[in-house]
Amino acid sequence: MRFVIFLLLSLSGSALCAGITAAHDRADGLLGALVLESPVRLCGEPVPVEDPLVVERFEKEMLVSMGNRPQVILWLKRTRRYFPFIEQMIEKNGLPGDIKYLAVAESALRMHAGSPKGAMGVWQLMPQTARKYGLVVDSDFDERRNLYLSTPAAMAYLKDLFERFGSWSLSLAAYNMGEEGLEAEILEQGTTDYYRLYLPLETQRFVFRILAIKRIIEAPQKHGFTLARSDFYSPIPSTAVSIDAFKDLPLRLVADAAGTDFKTIKDLNPELRGHYLAAGTRMVHIPVDGENGFQARLAAGIQADTTLRSQRIYVVQKGDSLSGIAQKFDVPLAALLIWNRIGIKRVIHPGQRLVVFPSAAKNGNGFDTADGDADG
Repeated sequence: MRFVIFLLLSLSGSALCAGITAAHDRADGLLGALVLESPVRLCGEPVPVEDPLVVERFEKEMLVSMGNRPQVILWLKRTRRYFPFIEQMIEKNGLPGDIKYLAVAESALRMHAGSPKGAMGVWQLMPQTARKYGLVVDSDFDERRNLYLSTPAAMAYLKDLFERFGSWSLSLAAYNMGEEGLEAEILEQGTTDYYRLYLPLETQRFVFRILAIKRIIEAPQKHGFTLARSDFYSPIPSTAVSIDAFKDLPLRLVADAAGTDFKTIKDLNPELRGHYLAAGTRMVHIPVDGENGFQARLAAGIQADTTLRSQRIYVVQKGDSLSGIAQKFDVPLAALLIWNRIGIKRVIHPGQRLVVFPSAAKNGNGFDTADGDADG
């Protein structure tokens, strides 16, 4: 019995020692990742790592980033999909190559990333900034969510910031907190050294976060991330087609004409909001194998849909409500709102014409077959 107890204690001790050793190895790996080889540069500018407080700020961001291993893996996997285009635009605009890490810091390379303050997209542009640099942000389109549309705008904005502040550390700080806010702090504190400015805490961390991202992505194996070539996400092939719509066009018709589904069209065109393509001429991305014959299929689909809609007109009666009409035709209220592009709070009136695609059981009940479009 004493032998069994001794054996169990020995095994427990061995496991404990193994656990301590493993933890020590992990700690050594983290400590090794913090070692800074001089000189350290970001966007071609020196980082004053001779200052212990600067080193401390850098180490915090490295540890925070490396502590979220799933997020870092996603950063790395997305770089092969999005960095080639970003790098092309950086070179075209004569900006430092490190600017690409700004996109990772802002959004983790997610098209639909949004902030509570209203920033959106890979570059986290605010609506007023996006519009200033030529992007459309309205109820139909939010071009901040399209990498290929928003990147040129972000490049132009960064060039203007650098012209205004004369250093990339300050330009990146201004990108994070706003130009006027940064200028006010520079005037009040009497210094143009980012590393000596007292700024909002997020902005004080921001440049160091970009520096940490740069170090990890440029040497992932050194920091404990080993990915095979097949692990990276590949670019999604697509081709752009011009669509000339004389009225708002259901995106499902675009998907049908492209031989794909609604989700694919939305994923390839993240700037499109809702279920419709607004009237006008617009370039839309579709799968490559859907291009041949696309325009003919779209024209046929629009004609068929127009005919069908004209046969599915319900004339609003006295006492009707949107929920009551939905119940009458056994359709979701949300679908009724989508078909007619109206909001839940919209007041309807007798005589108003609504499009309803009823279930088979209700088909034909109460329809006006006269030609015409639904209101809204």
